[in-house]
Amino acid sequence: MPESPRRVFEEANEAILLTDAQQRILDMNQAFGDFIGCPAEAVLGEPLTSFLAWRSPALPEVCDDRARIQVVCRHASGEERPAILSLRRVRDDAGSVAHHVIVVIDLAVLADTGQVPSGSREVFFDALTGLPNLQLVTQLIHDAMQHAERSGGELTVCSLDLDHFKAINDRLGEPAGNVLLATFAQRISHLLGGDEVLARIGGDEFVMVLHRQADDAFLDALLRAIRQPIRIGDQPARITASLGVTHYPGDAANGDMLLRHATQAMYRAKQRGRDTYHRFDPDLDLALRVRQERRRRFAEAVSAGELRLHYQPQVDMTSGEVVGVEALVRWQHPEKGLLAPGRFLPDIAGTALEIDLGEWVLVETLAQLQTWREAGITLPVSVNISPSHLLREDFPERLATLLEANPRVPPCMLKLEVLETAAMHDIEQAMAAIRRCQELGLLVAIDDFGTGFSSLTYLRQLPVDLIKIDQSFVRDMLTDPDDMAIVESIIYMANRFGRAMLAEGVETLEHARALATLGCALAQGYGIARPMPPEGLPAWLSDWPARREWVELQQAGIRPASEAP
Repeated sequence: MPESPRRVFEEANEAILLTDAQQRILDMNQAFGDFIGCPAEAVLGEPLTSFLAWRSPALPEVCDDRARIQVVCRHASGEERPAILSLRRVRDDAGSVAHHVIVVIDLAVLADTGQVPSGSREVFFDALTGLPNLQLVTQLIHDAMQHAERSGGELTVCSLDLDHFKAINDRLGEPAGNVLLATFAQRISHLLGGDEVLARIGGDEFVMVLHRQADDAFLDALLRAIRQPIRIGDQPARITASLGVTHYPGDAANGDMLLRHATQAMYRAKQRGRDTYHRFDPDLDLALRVRQERRRRFAEAVSAGELRLHYQPQVDMTSGEVVGVEALVRWQHPEKGLLAPGRFLPDIAGTALEIDLGEWVLVETLAQLQTWREAGITLPVSVNISPSHLLREDFPERLATLLEANPRVPPCMLKLEVLETAAMHDIEQAMAAIRRCQELGLLVAIDDFGTGFSSLTYLRQLPVDLIKIDQSFVRDMLTDPDDMAIVESIIYMANRFGRAMLAEGVETLEHARALATLGCALAQGYGIARPMPPEGLPAWLSDWPARREWVELQQAGIRPASEAP
């Protein structure tokens, strides 16, 4: 060996040796001599298996000119030392095997430094496959992270889980399933090189640790290799796997969290249909954790009594009469003050918290209705019901129970507002729920009408009492011809089908005049009143008749288009 390569060979930290085609040792460096406690003259010419403990599996056939195996080496003192052998086959010009280059990774060093418990090989390795187990691979990940920090390198942790393995195991039987797992482990090991590690951490769960960033080409090749049939006796078994991948230092977590993130990504791969891989996204994970914390805090707010209901009046623009109010939730946050629904409702959308909030709103609204009735205020209150709440099978029964608990409140004083998107999601179930609520004596409105894709198609089918025109169209209808056209169409169709309607987002008297002229008499919006706490409603009701501009509107004799001569 030339002088310069020889010096590198001798001074390498890793134990390295050369063997011939029959695994007899041809050469070794000082690190290997230290590892087994023998001088070169006692080693050269000996078969490598002479230095393996009897419990080690036989050396595998080298496939694709490389292989990896976990073994226990025997030190001259009699001490058993766990190690990983990374074998690479070198061929001559004729294609015949010339020798093998073997790198020995000393796993016992981890035990010597207290990173893993000392003791028998079973502490570190899986009995079936001979691979490192969860306890050892966790420490190997930690050690690899330290190496990456020192060298400025990268690290990949990949979680592998066989798809539908239980069904395969039930079909073939447990003994055959064990053979499949062991064969699978050997196949994947052959794809790794250097000091890369494959571990088995559970029944059909494996972990790879790579001292590089695994690119798409490697992961695609890994999936292709896994798909190749494995013969169990005379039966070919076909398997696939779902892979979750995370990279360090891009994912700047500790060792335990790196493995957890890879596992999370693996489950995401299963959700995407299996037989694929998914990369962990630290930014997305941070956003999800922030949202989860917000949800936890909102659940705490519900139980701690931090939520409030504000009420926005609804009026008949052609008579000036106040016809009802809409209940709108607010969060009286102890540090951030009063929060509008846009600050917290998106975080709980589609979760059970939507139903918890809906229950709270219904209970609070019924209590407020009773309080107002005792004070001589008899205005119906509209409440918003989320799609998940409305479409619950027991929603009408739960609503009936709440009404029975408040016998002094007539059911007709409670109005339900259902998002149009909820009705469109499952039209048959939505219609059935709406009819059952109406049988209890409640009125039902479709909220945000016009935002769905099939509004006019389903307008005649939906058994609703009121249509609310979405404020996004009303707000700009005076300046945007397209929004005006949409508002005109909705009003025309609602009148044709005999549906009452109410316009949201009425901000000015000009909006009111235009809507009333088109045929929409009912309205709510900032031009009429902003949402207010319940104690503010009596004063607003007292002041409302003195609003001169609205008095002028009704005195102008504007009538809905449907009543015009």
